[in-house]
Amino acid sequence: MEFLGTTQTASYCVPKKDCGLQVLPPAGQSPVVQECYQPYHLPGYRYLNAWRPSIFYKIATTQTCPEECQGVRRPPTILPSLRSALFCRYTPRDWDRSNDLHIRGSETSRLWASRLTGDSLRIMQDKDQLTRQMQEGTSRNLSQRLADIGFWKSELCYELDRLLSENSGMDTIKRRLECAAQEVNCPLQVALECLYNREKRIGIDLVHDSVEKNLIREVDLLKCCQDQMRKLAKRIDFQIRDNRDAQHALERDIEDKSSAESIDERCFNLRNTSDCISFFHGMEKFDGTVTVPETWAKFSNDNIRHSQNMRANSIRLREEAEHLFETLSDQMWRQFTNTNLAFNARISEETDVKNKLQTQLAKILQEIFQAENTMMLLERAIMAKECPLKVAQTRLACRTRRPNVELCRDIAQFKLVNEVFTIDDTLQTLRLRLRETQDTLQLLVMTKSRLEHELAIKANTLCIDKEKCMRMRKTFPSTPRLVGHACAGIGAGPCASLGPSVSPAPGGRSSSCGGGLALCGGPAPCGSASCGGSAPCESSSLCGRSVSGSGPGSCFAPVC
Repeated sequence: MEFLGTTQTASYCVPKKDCGLQVLPPAGQSPVVQECYQPYHLPGYRYLNAWRPSIFYKIATTQTCPEECQGVRRPPTILPSLRSALFCRYTPRDWDRSNDLHIRGSETSRLWASRLTGDSLRIMQDKDQLTRQMQEGTSRNLSQRLADIGFWKSELCYELDRLLSENSGMDTIKRRLECAAQEVNCPLQVALECLYNREKRIGIDLVHDSVEKNLIREVDLLKCCQDQMRKLAKRIDFQIRDNRDAQHALERDIEDKSSAESIDERCFNLRNTSDCISFFHGMEKFDGTVTVPETWAKFSNDNIRHSQNMRANSIRLREEAEHLFETLSDQMWRQFTNTNLAFNARISEETDVKNKLQTQLAKILQEIFQAENTMMLLERAIMAKECPLKVAQTRLACRTRRPNVELCRDIAQFKLVNEVFTIDDTLQTLRLRLRETQDTLQLLVMTKSRLEHELAIKANTLCIDKEKCMRMRKTFPSTPRLVGHACAGIGAGPCASLGPSVSPAPGGRSSSCGGGLALCGGPAPCGSASCGGSAPCESSSLCGRSVSGSGPGSCFAPVC
């Protein structure tokens, strides 16, 4: 058992040795033992062994004396246990100090624990309030972010709708330009057919007149209009591509904002009691953002501005197209009208010349008829003078047979000679008149042939200008067609009724024109209305009947 006031390291608690001599080890040779571990304690806490002597103090063990020193042993002291007990007891001051230390230590530990508890509660309340405020702030920020995304999304959708409507308008303008350019093919084909047909004029009528100048100007204008429309259609096509690029950028931005809006809305609706929340450690250290709010807003703003610029360019192109439609249709209508007026004037001139030639031909025919009658009368007159001449010459011949003195140059002889000379002179005069009348008749016949040839040329020209060209030029595409509101292909619509097109027949021959005149490359029956028979017609040959039907041998088949 342990005695009061003693420690378990007292000497009487240790088994006795054979050698009763116990000495302390030298101070210099005693081992030095240090603590290498200091446990952690709260402030003001003192561990329980602080008031005890060092437990690391080692008591020297009993050494056995050699045999030679056994004789000089020290006699044992009386009451070694009591002496040890008196030696190990503490003073009252130590006792009071130890109690004070325990009391102060416990008080300090209690105060520290109380303060720690209060601080912990306050920290928990503060952190709870801070967490709640931060969560509410984050929710407000998410709400504001959703409002910003909704604003930019609405702006992008509005701009996309306007861009789509502009793209639709551009597609319509492009189709109108293509239809208008295709519609111009019809009058262009008509003008080229007119030029091709007018190349079939003959002789002096192959003149570079105002009609041909207007036709060439009309062809150039129509080709220029087609080129302008096609160039503008290409520009509009390029602009449509740019608009589609802007449209794709807007759609992509709207899609991204819709995805971000759904994600932020799902994040905004998350609560502490939600089922889908979980720990994602390290996400606060991962920064995968690529923009800041300024650059984010600038990206959408740049897309909108780019779309607005594309729409402005599209509006300018549409206005240019409308102005081009108005200008070109007016120019084409004006040129078409001028060409038709030139055609009408030229047809009027040709008709007047033809009427004059026909009048002259009628007069020539009348003169030929009178010359033929005169020739017949002269021949009759010459024949009538032959008998009197025969009578007079017979009388003179008979009177030469008078005998001797009866051959008298009497008045009868003189009159007979004078009669013969007079009749002979009359016959010479009549024969001269007959030859002159024959020459005049030949000249009239040649003049008639030339007039008929000229009439055939004029008839051919009139057939080309009036029957073929003007029949094709009776109609012209209307203004709605010229501005592309209605698209009709070649060979359909108004072009089908403009007149028959000239297509070369086999052997280089052409089909007959609307006036019944034929261009014959070789022997062919003449089916002209003015030619009653079926005589072969060359390029400028004579037929067996007259154009006017007034006499034989005067029909000429004109070429058209």
